[in-house]
Amino acid sequence: MDNLKETLGKLFSFNDSEWNFISESLVERNVKPKEQLIKSGQTAPAIFLVKNGLLRVYHLLNGKEISTYFSCDEQFISTYTSFITQKPSHETLEAIEESTVYSITHKTLEQLYKMDSKFEKLGRYIAEQNYLCIADRTLIMQTKSAKEKYLDFIATNPKKIVQQVPQHQIASFLGIAPESLSRIRKEILIS
Repeated sequence: MDNLKETLGKLFSFNDSEWNFISESLVERNVKPKEQLIKSGQTAPAIFLVKNGLLRVYHLLNGKEISTYFSCDEQFISTYTSFITQKPSHETLEAIEESTVYSITHKTLEQLYKMDSKFEKLGRYIAEQNYLCIADRTLIMQTKSAKEKYLDFIATNPKKIVQQVPQHQIASFLGIAPESLSRIRKEILIS
């Protein structure tokens, strides 16, 4: 729990009573590869902070998995639209590798918002980061070549995501065929 306090402390400072409420509200959970924390059709009950590991969000399109978000150590993840609206998700949240996450429920987060404005700031920070991620991704998907998309992906994501997410999942995230990604990766290695 100390590393969690340190991670959140980078964003905001908490007094002892606030931290006690947060730490009592969080649930630590170990997840296995391919284990689903949120399934499509289920309402997202929580937002997760990754203690360690690697997770992704994806949806199905014509029976094919399309990755929409990756998260690793010290990052937040959920099926955000479902979490915010408390309506069934169109996406699935799944572990890529063995992972440990902390979860906080929607109800508890609402209680924190009422407790102190700094928690509202934390919620706003998470929402703003999520929005910026979506806005950047939309722009990149609409304006960049396949090679430019991959170069941006490796420049803006943690090394763990770039190196450990399976290539076919990265390809689906970038909207390109796995064969194209393989060719691009070879081109980059040669140059």
